[in-house]
Amino acid sequence: MTISRRQILGGAGFLAAAAALNGCAGFSGGTNTGGGDSGENTLTFTTWGSPAEEEGFRRGIEAFKAANSGVDVQLDLVPYEQIFQNIDAQLQAGTAPDLFRVDYGTIGAYSSQDQLLDLSSYFDTAAGEEFLPAMWQAVQFDGRPYGVPHQTDTSALVYRTDLFEQAGITGVPDSLDSAWTWEEFRQVAEQLRGSLPDDLYPFVYNWQLGGSTRWLSWLFQAGGRLFNDDLTGSAIQSDAGTKALAFTQGFFTDNLVPPSSSVKSSTYADTAFSAGTTAMAFVGNFVLPSLDEAITDFEWSATYLPRDERGACDLGGNALVATKNARNPELAAEFLRFMTQPDQMSDFCARAMELPTLNSLVGTELDYQTRPDIAGIFVEQATTLEPSDVEQLTSPAMAAINPTLRDQLEAAFTQGQPVEETLANIAAAVDEAAG
Repeated sequence: MTISRRQILGGAGFLAAAAALNGCAGFSGGTNTGGGDSGENTLTFTTWGSPAEEEGFRRGIEAFKAANSGVDVQLDLVPYEQIFQNIDAQLQAGTAPDLFRVDYGTIGAYSSQDQLLDLSSYFDTAAGEEFLPAMWQAVQFDGRPYGVPHQTDTSALVYRTDLFEQAGITGVPDSLDSAWTWEEFRQVAEQLRGSLPDDLYPFVYNWQLGGSTRWLSWLFQAGGRLFNDDLTGSAIQSDAGTKALAFTQGFFTDNLVPPSSSVKSSTYADTAFSAGTTAMAFVGNFVLPSLDEAITDFEWSATYLPRDERGACDLGGNALVATKNARNPELAAEFLRFMTQPDQMSDFCARAMELPTLNSLVGTELDYQTRPDIAGIFVEQATTLEPSDVEQLTSPAMAAINPTLRDQLEAAFTQGQPVEETLANIAAAVDEAAG
């Protein structure tokens, strides 16, 4: 699963750029002649997926067919690197599938181009309130839902118990309310720095390659925003922006993270942690299986992300959508509803080590196959994401902003570029993309 997700992150920038190009050019669209060769009782569904995700989708499809006699769902599995190029070409040709899977950062490229089925008449206010507010926000465009939030993922903090004991760190937060403040987290990191040899580091952050937007978690925790309230310009040049960037720049200047772990590094956070070179690591829940398999010579556990003015986390995961010209919109909407019912969602998430998006499943114990003792920490952490965060993270302008964000963070972290200059450059990119 880790390899799959790395491929996703590695391809995110390219795919976002592709989506942006489509957004500029516009889709010519056309009447859907169908990706399959059957009638209106057949749905075509295109997705990518790890083996565990594939099994989850196949189980869901079989259950849907069993509950709807005479209905068929044709599953088309495509590598993530190809799926949106294929979808774009199919939309242009009028041969798009009835349904497809899309990440939250890309859905806006399709909904803003009028390529998705408006689900307003199928999911009323009460149905929307069944989802976590932030996740329901992630599928909205102009106040209307254009998909259903199928699953999410986010980051938490894993740590080595032996190095904590060696440093004399005995108290670790066991709830969101007791999560370390930035100051407390900094004290823990400095305590570790004092007890570790020079070739080991207190922690590593997971913003490498396509993960540079995870820096925004610090901005949100500080109470800041990337965009202004109506998403037409920048808001990062603020006290919160200055605080977040200065705090994270200090990770490098004070030798708290490996110098090679900046946003353009090819060394992933989970790789550094499993190799035993850091005492803590910010990682996504989707790497837990690979960590559990790779780490054999020390004990490790997890805790919540640090908080400042508030808690916050990164947005990962995917929605399921129907195309605007789906041959049987009612049946397509029913499939989306079915796949997000509690029993279907809990089965899929437990198999794929992912997080549910339904309020009713937060706080329940899913049958996670790997590290069920810490999986709940990631589920709870995902509740710190607010709709206003999601509104910014899913803005269609993010595709154009991401390269500048990555370049500027790299300059600040590895070249000592001043905080104010860095924020001004990011703000200029936001203004140009959103204005």
